[in-house]
Amino acid sequence: MSEDRTSGSRTGAGPADPVIAELPVHAERVLDVADLIPPGRVMTYGDVAEWLGDGGPRQVGRVMALYGSAAPWWRVVRADGTLLPGHELRALGHYREEGTPLRPAPRDADGHVPRLDMKRARWDGVTGGPGDEAHT
Repeated sequence: MSEDRTSGSRTGAGPADPVIAELPVHAERVLDVADLIPPGRVMTYGDVAEWLGDGGPRQVGRVMALYGSAAPWWRVVRADGTLLPGHELRALGHYREEGTPLRPAPRDADGHVPRLDMKRARWDGVTGGPGDEAHT
């Protein structure tokens, strides 16, 4: 990836954050995977951990919370397809723009926010991605 992450371009919440001299290696790897997920597709936190062969869903979630603002954070999701609490409307805008498959919200759901259609939106990390090549 050509982006220089040592310049502070991959910080937590935005421009007010201090510049990070260097990202932890695991964080760099997680963000690289997030960058690979094609528009309109998603991977779960656990999928990313499995793809990397390192850590688990909680570690991936922590990386995304701390450093994911400059990555396509809306493409790394919960396994049940619920949208990230507090960021539902921003994520929904991205999903609609990218054509990510959604399911209608249940009638009893607060706010009637749709969920991701995980069967159709989930990316296997191989097909339909950049260059349509398998990872190594």
